[in-house]
Amino acid sequence: MNIFQAGVLGVVEGITEYLPVSSTFHLIWTAKLLGIAQTDFQKLFEIVIQSGAILSVLVLYYQIIFKDTQLVKKILVSFIPTAIVGLFLYKIIKNVFLTNFTLQLIVFILVGIIFIIFERLKSEKSLVKTLDKINFKEAIIVGLIQSIAVVPGVSRSGAVILALMFLGVKRGEAAKYSFLLAVPTLLAASVLDLVKSGSILMSSSQNIPLLITGFFMSFISALIVVKWLVEYLQKHTLSTFGWYRIIAAIILFKF
Repeated sequence: MNIFQAGVLGVVEGITEYLPVSSTFHLIWTAKLLGIAQTDFQKLFEIVIQSGAILSVLVLYYQIIFKDTQLVKKILVSFIPTAIVGLFLYKIIKNVFLTNFTLQLIVFILVGIIFIIFERLKSEKSLVKTLDKINFKEAIIVGLIQSIAVVPGVSRSGAVILALMFLGVKRGEAAKYSFLLAVPTLLAASVLDLVKSGSILMSSSQNIPLLITGFFMSFISALIVVKWLVEYLQKHTLSTFGWYRIIAAIILFKF
């Protein structure tokens, strides 16, 4: 991996982590198209750039995180089901889901179709709830739906936004909840991976410029995307992302 490739992967992570298009899917396929081998360092690099995306949400929403204790409690309740599923399926995720490219493309298309169908069936007038109206039972439901995103191609943010819209939450509000829920979810996943990859971290000091580049590019691009997505979903539906998924997967099937 060189500096240019590190920057590209950082941007891809920052852009796709919070969009409903699956960052894991995009990182896997971007690395494949750039000819980057799935080495131990590559796995460590993905953890580091994911941390950049986490930091962007902390910077943008630190006031909510420190002041709205009720919302934070609901976020933690939503996190629990995902943590349990992720812990038990860790080896399967790493050894099966991340290496089966055909499965990823099929899932990517299916979720896109779900987006399109859901938006056609869901009445705009039914999306009236704000985040303070979510109860703890609904928070658990959201967490269960998010746990499905352990499969590459599903999209953690997409699953959360869709679940909240199903519960009647406004699109923009649903996006904010998905951003905040990303903090404990991604942080826990990163810590787990770091524990598994501790020796790799110690032996990668010569690659620090690559890690810094990826982290910085992920942080900056995620800042931009988080701000943009909230505004976009206030006026648009998820259908655009659904069509993007279908078209992108059809193109990638040729590789």
